[in-house]
Amino acid sequence: MDASSSSDAARPVLEGPDIARVLTRIAHEIVERAKGADDVVLLGIPTRGVCLARRLAEKLQGITGRKIPVGSLDITMYRDDLRLKPARALARTDIPGDGIDGRLVVLVDDVLFSGRTIRAALDALGDLGRPRAVQLAVLVDRGHRELPIRADYVGKNLPTSLRETVKVLLDEEDGRDTVLLGVRETAPAGER
Repeated sequence: MDASSSSDAARPVLEGPDIARVLTRIAHEIVERAKGADDVVLLGIPTRGVCLARRLAEKLQGITGRKIPVGSLDITMYRDDLRLKPARALARTDIPGDGIDGRLVVLVDDVLFSGRTIRAALDALGDLGRPRAVQLAVLVDRGHRELPIRADYVGKNLPTSLRETVKVLLDEEDGRDTVLLGVRETAPAGER
């Protein structure tokens, strides 16, 4: 295959207004399921999950009139692939002042794929306290779960093949808001 036919340019599946709209919907769903979101704490998984958690906190404040605690949860040392790729930069864990004990913690991430990142987040969370309940909000669920994990709040379900890539760009990190669907140059190891 030549280069022109092997990789189509990534195409946007969500743009800035779409991302804002799905975050508004997710915020309303959180308020509805949490019966007002009185005890909700949002914890973003670095890097883009933290940006999304902050945006959700703003939207929740607009709905409830209350400031919603938001923080970040570094999962680096809880990953099950550390021995395969040991060189990783540590991110920051930042738990809001009132902690997470007895609270409803909503983990926030950009893309849900195998479920291994969320498993690591649950392990990390267990070392920090004992929430009343834990829920998961993701911008994109692309399928291909390897663990029995599912999101409670999903911005967009995006069925993909393993040859496809999903890349989330956010203004805070990348200078623009978009979700791109692309195709890998080569197939993952199991598909060759």
